[in-house]
Order: sequence, then C-alpha cells, then structure tokens
Amino acid sequence: MTAVVETSALTKHYGNVVALDDFTHLFEKSRIHALMGKNGSGKSTLVKMLSGVVQPTAGQIALGGMPVRFKSPSDAFAANVVTVHQELSLVPELSVAENIFLGRLPQRTVLGVSGIDWPGAMRRTEQLLTAMGLDIDPHAQVRRLSVGQQQTVEIAKAMSFSPALLLLDEPTSALASREVEMLFELLRRLRESGVTMMYITHRMSELAEIADTVTVLRDGRHAGSVEMARSSSEEIIDMMFGDVARATHPGRRLHDPAAEPVLSVRGLTRQGAFEDVSFDLFPGEVLGIAGMLGAGRTELLRAIFGADPFDAGQIVIDGKPVEKPDPRAMTRIGLGYTPENRKEVGLVQAHSIHANLSMASLRRNAVKGIVTRAAERPGVERQVEQLHIKIGSADDAVSSLSGGNQQKVVIGNWLNTDPKVMFFDEPSRGVDVHAKQQIFQIIWEQARKGVSAVFVSTELEELLDVCDRVLVMKQGRMLGELDPAETTLSQLYIACMEGL
Repeated sequence: MTAVVETSALTKHYGNVVALDDFTHLFEKSRIHALMGKNGSGKSTLVKMLSGVVQPTAGQIALGGMPVRFKSPSDAFAANVVTVHQELSLVPELSVAENIFLGRLPQRTVLGVSGIDWPGAMRRTEQLLTAMGLDIDPHAQVRRLSVGQQQTVEIAKAMSFSPALLLLDEPTSALASREVEMLFELLRRLRESGVTMMYITHRMSELAEIADTVTVLRDGRHAGSVEMARSSSEEIIDMMFGDVARATHPGRRLHDPAAEPVLSVRGLTRQGAFEDVSFDLFPGEVLGIAGMLGAGRTELLRAIFGADPFDAGQIVIDGKPVEKPDPRAMTRIGLGYTPENRKEVGLVQAHSIHANLSMASLRRNAVKGIVTRAAERPGVERQVEQLHIKIGSADDAVSSLSGGNQQKVVIGNWLNTDPKVMFFDEPSRGVDVHAKQQIFQIIWEQARKGVSAVFVSTELEELLDVCDRVLVMKQGRMLGELDPAETTLSQLYIACMEGL
C-alpha cells in the first residue's frame, strides 16, 4: 500500500518550548488514522503543519513521495490537503449549495450578462451529495439542518476540493449518538473511495468503530502507532501517559463524609446538555468531575450557578432548596465560580488588577450603595498577599499579568465574597507548572478552612492529585464515583471514555 503522507524528523519550537519533537511516521493511503494524545501532546501542532497553518522548525513532509513545504493553508489546499475543524465554518443563513461552493460558485453568461449559474450550482451540489450517499436538499438553509447534518455538509464542502488527505479535528464533539453513526458511515464510504483521513479525537470508544490505525503523541514525541484491530484501550492509554497511567495517588480525605452536605443536586436536567444529575458536596471537600469534551461538566456548573437555565431538578444549599437560581442570588448564598475561559468571562482585560479583584464583591463593599476604593483595598491587598499574585501595581491592567497570575486574580475575586463553595472549571488551563501547583495549594488551603470545591479539568491526572472524590460524567449523565487513592489514570481514562 502506497504511503500518502510521510513525515521525517518533523519538529516545531515556540521559543524554548518544543511542541513537536523529531516526529517521523508514515501514514498509508485510503485508511483512517486516529491521532491520540492528551492536551499539549503535539496533535494540534502536527495537524497545523500538515494544513499549512504553521511551518516546521525542522524536518520534512512528503505527499505521495514528493517533498512539500506549505507556507500557508492555500498551499495545502493546492496540494489537496483539506481540514475540517472542530468549529463549523458554515454560514447559517445561506443554502447548502452556497456554503459548499462559497467564493467559487459557477458562473454563466446569458444575453451578455454574467452572473451565478444557480441551476449549475444546485446540480453540482446534488451530484456531490449523492456521490457521498447524503440525502440533503441543496436548497436547504443550513441553519434549519441538525448539527449532524451541518457536520456532514462541512465534510461535503471539504470533499468538493477532491482531497487526497482529509484532516478531521474532533468531528463528533457536538453530535448525538445517532448523528455520530451517520458520520461514521460517511467516513467509511470516503475511505472506500480512496480518501486518506487523519482523525483527531479524545473519545476512546470511537476508535474501534472508525480507526484503522492509532498514532499516539506524548509530550511532543511519537509514543507509538498500532493497528486498531490488534490493540486495546489499555495499550493506547499506556502510550499516552507512560508509567503515570498505572500509578495510584495518595488520598486526602480531609473532609467529614458523615457531615451534612453543603450542596446537594438532585435530578438536574437540561435538555441536550445533561440529564438526571445528582450528587452531594460536603464541607471542606474537593470534589472532582471527570469527563471528556462534550460530557456536560461546564454546562452542569453553569446551571447550578444560575448562569444557564435547567429544565428539571433541585439545588439545595445548607439544607435549603434554591428557587430560580441566578448568579447574583447564588453569589449571595455563598457560591463562587471561576470559569474555564478566564480571559473573556472571568476577567475584564482592560480594567486594573484592583478592579478585577473587586468585581464579585461590589455589593459587600458598597457603603449606602456607593463603592469606594478604600472599601475595596483591604480585599485587594489580602488576595495579592495570600495568593502570591506577582504585580507591579494594583492599578496595572490585568492583561499585563502572566496566565498563572491572571488565574489567581480570578480566584481572588471570588474569595473576596467569602464563599462556602467554589466551582473551579479548568483552573490550570494555560498556566505554567509552578503556577498550577500554587493554584492547587490555594484550593487545598481553602478546603482546610472549610470551603468546599467542585473541580473540573480535562487533565485527568490533576483530578487524581487534587480531589477527595471523583465523579465521572459521560454524554451528559453521571455514571458513578471513583476513589482517587484506589484509581489509576488508566482506569479513570477508560471510565471517561467507555463508562464505569
């Protein structure tokens, strides 16, 4: 079988950071090659180089035996390398045909007047969709299609370029199970027609369904490649994490499980996001929620905090049911929430460090309805000192801080409300190793003071290191509970991928 893609010593440096290191591999033609690896493993860097978004620092890419060097995505397009990104690039108000041939609709001249050949565009779209086995009306407005149909239109758009290599980045992340199977049927037909695909996914359960081979990256290096039919989840996870996958972690157990819960959630449901979720959180406990992308963890936290509505269920804090929660009421009751997107949701980048440390506690600091810097200053100084936030002046813009220090400002902002419960959604994202450990120390110190925490992270090893208990979510449902002291990373990963 002839190789369609071959990389030789492919390397990418960002300053002192090595994102991809000496990656050498051969991807065979007319096969679906899954790319696996935890966040930061180098998957995205490899795909960006293959799609012309970034250029390698060293090494070479060959297509069909011929060396290529892509200086831009247009170069990759010209070489018949097409990428389907996780975020759809369709225009909702346009038709299926208009989206597929956007910017290159066929033209015709009638009575000396040039214009778009609409009948030709619809005919070409119908031919393409029929060849792919898709029953979608070319005239249909994209916004009226299901998410699964929109994803197949995105792939049809890619196929209109007649790709030799199709790169698929998490194509099932927003799809329901029925839509996933429809997509897989399409990908199998494309494979039979001679298309080679690289398929990035975090879902182990998908591999047996769709992948011919699995290539694993770890810390920027090629950890190994296996034939899926002759491999197992355990072997792939071992390649992803190394010896860490089989290690157990000492438990914390600082909370009293016999105490009354500070937060109880019963039967919480939001259509399309999560269903029938129930759990208890105890005083001083750090409770982890594990799951892959699309499991519903962030949606659950937002609903409990009152940022999003829910359809059914009950939230109880200190034994009292909460009626119609909203962020203002939940903050007053004693909840704090550090969101996963700190730059856009957790902070106001143009405002000062002082202002960002004071936003959540404005009402507490208001004297007769008037907020003064003098009233805010003690809280600002306390958080800067206790959280070891490195600043020049509290009047500097928060955007001037490093990622780790910005995250500490987000946390300090909520600690100034004296919360009973803190929600930490991806608190270590985008921060260095030292800042990450400092953030964990802050969470533990608050737990020792009696502040409970719900901790969400896609870095599963963090959940085992930080938490007293870990709940597992998959496709919007809570599957069960694991004890970090008795659970290996491999076991937790399999639980998130395949269920308990």
